[in-house]
Amino acid sequence: MLWGTVEGPADAPLDALTVAAIDGHPFASISFTGERWALPDVRLLSPILPSKVVAVGKNYLDHAREMGGEAPATPVIFLKPSTSVIGTGDTIRLPPDSVRVDHEGELAVVIGRPARDVSRENAMAHVLGYTAANDVTARDQQKADGQFTRAKGHDSFCPIGPWIETVLDPRDLRLAARVNGEVRQDGRTSQMIHDIPTLIAFMSAVMTLLPGDVILTGTPAGVGPITDGDTVTIEIEGIGELTNPVRPK
Repeated sequence: MLWGTVEGPADAPLDALTVAAIDGHPFASISFTGERWALPDVRLLSPILPSKVVAVGKNYLDHAREMGGEAPATPVIFLKPSTSVIGTGDTIRLPPDSVRVDHEGELAVVIGRPARDVSRENAMAHVLGYTAANDVTARDQQKADGQFTRAKGHDSFCPIGPWIETVLDPRDLRLAARVNGEVRQDGRTSQMIHDIPTLIAFMSAVMTLLPGDVILTGTPAGVGPITDGDTVTIEIEGIGELTNPVRPK
């Protein structure tokens, strides 16, 4: 298992891209080993294994309304365990004790420098980059429990990928979720109620964000069920596609 950098023109097909191996990790000055492979010959794992995933609920007004309420005045945050993280191509496993599991496509922020009590003005200096995420949720368990831990914490319930994009303006990107090719969610990151600097400042006032930690920034309207045999794709402009099959546990 190695870190690598995907190389090639932004508009090139995936089979024309290469991966250059990094010597060490991407949180300091990057140097390369000299090894390179064609992207199709490489298995992409989750681009990061965070110490924690910090997520925010109801951060898009249309999603808050479809869930039966207004958006909260301040961010409502929750945690997903690191064991819920999988990469693109890995399988989302449906728990046998849930009858309703939903997709939630989201922009994910990857922290690059420790963040504790950072100001909104300095928040973006702590960001390494961005990736796509799927905040998979057992909706029936969420309603039954009245909180999110079980519903959102199952193994495989946090696909992220396909990679971390480090040169990107995240303020107005198209975000779409497709199930078996059908568009279910189609929004823009500019529709967030609390933007990324606000989220980082708010979260870092509660807990220290460590390099590699992931922030899930909320989902637009259109969340819906996924079932055995489905394929879910989260696509974010400027990043790419995160695709996962769905099977029973």
